[in-house]
Amino acid sequence: MRRFLLAGLIALTLVGPALAANISTDPRTAPPGAYKIEPRHTQVLFAIPHFGITDYYGRFEKVSGTLTFNPAAPEKSAVDITIDMTSLSVPSVPLAGELTGAEVFDSAQFPTATFKSTSIERTGPTTGKITGDLTIHGVAKPVTLDVTFNGGLQAPLGAAAYDIGFHATGTIKRSAFGLDKMQWTGFVGDDVKLTIEALFMQQKS
Repeated sequence: MRRFLLAGLIALTLVGPALAANISTDPRTAPPGAYKIEPRHTQVLFAIPHFGITDYYGRFEKVSGTLTFNPAAPEKSAVDITIDMTSLSVPSVPLAGELTGAEVFDSAQFPTATFKSTSIERTGPTTGKITGDLTIHGVAKPVTLDVTFNGGLQAPLGAAAYDIGFHATGTIKRSAFGLDKMQWTGFVGDDVKLTIEALFMQQKS
């Protein structure tokens, strides 16, 4: 057993630097074409002001979607994301039940939220703005996200041909989506900060 663990540790120490050396932060080096969300390494987080003195954080644990990536002309790329609203996770289990219940997200009637890009603007070598239609609780509103290309690399262990990662942030108003009808709505802010860490895997044709 000790030999097995030692071999594993040695492998990790060898693979880690090799992976780091292969990471490219230039989006132009990524292969163009179809990519798919890697759900185990993708996170959608939100933060909402609580009593005006702290931010309360939550996350959605089940995310799927696709990216059509054009590294030569990023503005021609397109992204389509679906979030499973029943996968909401917050520190309080009872609160999670309230949020997914009929008074707030009503995940029984609206089990998913979606984001579909409508335009992409490049703002720097690795940054851009993605505008799209965000649909929550059956209400669709335009939302703009600030996006950074984190990097790409040849996927380890043959999981896919190439992996690329993005960091995105944005702010929405919950009242715009009809999420301000709960009895305790006055105790939390209207602005909701979004943070997305997304890993996409290249899809082989």
